[in-house]
Amino acid sequence: MSYELTIEPIGQTIEVEEGQTILDAALRAGIWLPHACCHGLCATCKVQVTDGEVDHGEASSFALMDFERDEGKTLACCARLESDVTIEAEIEEEPDAETIPVRDFPGTVSRIEQLTPTIKGIFVELDEAIHFQAGQYVNVEIPGLGITRAFSLANVPSTGREIELNIRIVPGGAGTTYLHQQLKPGDRITISGPYGRFFVRKSAASASIFMAGGSGLSSPRSMILDLLEEGSTLPITLVYGQRTREELYYHDEFLALAEKHANFTYVPALSDEPADSDWTGFRGYVHEAAKAHFDNDFRDHKAYLCGPPMMIDACITTLMQGRLFENDIYTEKFFSAADAQQVRSPLFKRV
Repeated sequence: MSYELTIEPIGQTIEVEEGQTILDAALRAGIWLPHACCHGLCATCKVQVTDGEVDHGEASSFALMDFERDEGKTLACCARLESDVTIEAEIEEEPDAETIPVRDFPGTVSRIEQLTPTIKGIFVELDEAIHFQAGQYVNVEIPGLGITRAFSLANVPSTGREIELNIRIVPGGAGTTYLHQQLKPGDRITISGPYGRFFVRKSAASASIFMAGGSGLSSPRSMILDLLEEGSTLPITLVYGQRTREELYYHDEFLALAEKHANFTYVPALSDEPADSDWTGFRGYVHEAAKAHFDNDFRDHKAYLCGPPMMIDACITTLMQGRLFENDIYTEKFFSAADAQQVRSPLFKRV
């Protein structure tokens, strides 16, 4: 059984299979709807149902409150149709966005590398290459568990059929525990994608600041490698934070890139490195390192922020204090169940 979904204001109607979410059906039809966490936690994909009935699914009571449900709102990432439905969504034109329908891509795990004590690099040789924009992510089907988890693509789009995912183990997390402890080279695995609108706004021809924490380095790495591969001569700065030196992965790669490319600057920051270590770089958090490096003046830049919500919020505050505002700041937050109760900045509702 299937139902028809009409999406306003574009007036396009698509088929939605029974049990399929509104978001999945739209993305597979090549229609972009605003979204971020894809787990009913962040409210980025909230839409207005103007006709028909939906099941709200696993939407959290924080992201979709009772009065909003009564008003006909729903979360596209969780909602499933119970009749033909019409929705209204905020769909903004992005001149740099490519229209890439979401698809499934089976593949084989080709190798696994221990990047840090808590982060593994998982490389998958896909049966067919995936086309994506640097900065986008994929959903990984966790074998045998019936769940999916989202991970950013860390490789440059030109790599070919082998993709790289940088996966941090989450204590008690079923998906990341399986990927860290049970997945092995030779295993078959399926991803779907690409997802997201976290990519470089190249048409702006602006200097770029990338601010990342933890495994949030994945997207910025892909974006930076893509820019340098294309021969960009615009200034590119990466401010990357971890707690200690052993957690700072791809450090040597970025040092080498900074030596090779005059327009690329790398600013690593450690927030909890032992005082008696030989670390000579910045000590503190990402937003503090950025503020010091740019002398609190971020004007004429585009900023791309990737990491946990608390880091993102601190970086946004610092950027705005340094006179860079909403239209020039792009974010990708990593949401877990623990983040569901965190209040999001009212100025930054969309990725």
